[in-house]
Amino acid sequence: MGDIRSNPATNLRFSEDEDFAKFIVDIKRLTSIDLSQYKENQMRRRLTTLRMKYGYKTFEEYFTALSGEPRLRNEFLDRMTINVSEFWRNPNRWEVLKDKFLPKLIEDSSRLNIWSAACSTGEEPYTLAMILDSLGILDRTALLGTDLDEGVLAKAKEGVYLERSLRDVPREYREKYFVEADGAFQIADKLKKAVKLQKQNLLLDSFGEKYDLIVCRNVMIYFTEDAKHILYGKFAQALKPGGLLFVGSTEQIFSPGQYGLETAETFFYRRLE
Repeated sequence: MGDIRSNPATNLRFSEDEDFAKFIVDIKRLTSIDLSQYKENQMRRRLTTLRMKYGYKTFEEYFTALSGEPRLRNEFLDRMTINVSEFWRNPNRWEVLKDKFLPKLIEDSSRLNIWSAACSTGEEPYTLAMILDSLGILDRTALLGTDLDEGVLAKAKEGVYLERSLRDVPREYREKYFVEADGAFQIADKLKKAVKLQKQNLLLDSFGEKYDLIVCRNVMIYFTEDAKHILYGKFAQALKPGGLLFVGSTEQIFSPGQYGLETAETFFYRRLE
């Protein structure tokens, strides 16, 4: 067998791998974001496209540029955090939450503590706020939305959405909670005031108080299996006994018992007592 170092193609690939590996280390140092916890092929492909958009030949060159340019750094964060969201995504699951679980949770507690993790531009926590208001319990709920990307949090605080984000919103909710203006839709002030929005790194930061409900949907699919294992454990510990974790339609948890959870309904998991 020949010396692997004599193969130019192998050398090139090794150099590219080293370049990206160094980028991962540099980004963690600069932003505290650990790219090694994300599925590499997806993340590397997405960031390579972004790097090449500006003509940088290596990730080392790209890192130097984004270190000194806030606009590039914000675009990097936006590309890295998968900001695809809409109101009432998978409507039947929200109906289950509204009809089955929230009435029971409010029976067991005088005040609910709810967290929408990785909330992107706010569609998810505002969907929660609509449902809570329709049940008459919004004023008895502390509702938190968090995301890593400050740019999407700013959009969530603004609360203005294009019509495509509203396509699954039931008519009665659309008429009650949105005002159309200049081809866009403004969320009702009542809902904006009810949702506290703040920055959070799920992988790095500790989680807050004991929650009655944690909603984290369509985000875990981008993490490695090791990262998912850590996060499911952290989510479980952040729930009150009997509290619920609501995940996305492609994120079924196998063997939830290892985290102290049990299946309550499809894509709903309950913290064991």
